[in-house]
Formats: sequence, structure tokens, C-alpha cells
Amino acid sequence: MRVTADTREQTRLAILDAARKLFVDKGFEETTTRDLAGVARIATGTLFNYFPSKEALGLELLAGECAGLADDSRNSADDSGVALEEALFALVMRYLRALGPLRPAVGAIVECGLNPFATPNGAAAECLRTTHLEQVRALVSARVRQEPSFLAMHLYWTLFLGVLVFWSRDESVGQEETLALLDQSTRLYVAALRGDGNSKEAQYDA
Repeated sequence: MRVTADTREQTRLAILDAARKLFVDKGFEETTTRDLAGVARIATGTLFNYFPSKEALGLELLAGECAGLADDSRNSADDSGVALEEALFALVMRYLRALGPLRPAVGAIVECGLNPFATPNGAAAECLRTTHLEQVRALVSARVRQEPSFLAMHLYWTLFLGVLVFWSRDESVGQEETLALLDQSTRLYVAALRGDGNSKEAQYDA
């Protein structure tokens, strides 16, 4: 039987729905490809026709949850009256809110598929990384009046992934510890970006 484009899309969505449920309920690392295929009601081998690995599937979920954030951030890049620390804080918070439904699984997916020292795992990871860093670059350029260096962007990406992993495992009320970490990280990042570790903007309450 010939597989139509509609049938392929339905199968792909079924796999994503299965992954969303299992990764949250059972855990990313504990979920097997056999589990995913069973819930999606497909053969295990069929799963790999749509996603080359469990990591790629997880990253597709993350990218899908964040897909609408690119347009949402354009206006904030133009509002140069907002301090860079505040703009970066707000940007990351938008991502955390978007990823909220997947929070229990985000840390494991990030650690397996978004290592800052390795090539992103597939098109979804590359799209997520590129889109987010373009938003950061726009925020920085509008306020510091210069293009951030490759090293500065790499440092930011490493900090961002660290916040995601910490947040996914933060058991404090309302994830308050994540908010404190994000506030501290953005202030220190901006101070480093401006080459002044002793600047007023680097100060924060311990």
C-alpha cells in the first residue's frame, strides 16, 4: 500500500504525541524506542524512518514547543530602552514558559542532544540553536552597539543550556532558584560582554 503524505504526517504526529507523553511520565532516559513505537502503534523499525534517534525525536519536541517564539521576540529587540540584562532574562523566561509542559524531560534531552561543544543533533537542534542565538544577537547589537563575538555567543549558549538543565530539575517553589540563577547569569554575562567584571551591572545580592 502506498503511503501518502497525509499518512506520513499523521504517523509523525503520533510519534511526537507518544514521545511527549512518555518522556514526561516515564522519563527520557527510561523510555525505549520499543515503548515509543508501542504507544504510537507502529513497528519499532518504522520509528527510525521518521526520526534517526531518540535524541533527535526529543529535540524535535523542544523545537516544536519553541517554534512560535521567533516572531514574539522581534519587538523586544527593537526596544533598546530595556536594559540588556532584563531583555535576556525576559527572552529566556519566554523559552522556559514554552517548554513548561516538557519540563521533566528537558534536562535529559538537552544533555544528550544539545551539547555546546558538539555539532547539534539534527535539523531541529540546529534550528533551535540558530533561532535563539539570532534573537540574542539582535538584543545585544541593539544595546551594546556592536556585534557579539563568536566566543561571546558560545558563552551565552553554554549558560542558556545550563539554565535549562537546572530548571528542569529545580524543585524549589515556583522554581525560584532558577530565577535567581538566571538573574545572576545574565548580569555576569553582560558584564563579561562589556569587558568590565566590576561594573555596576555585575552587582547582585547574594
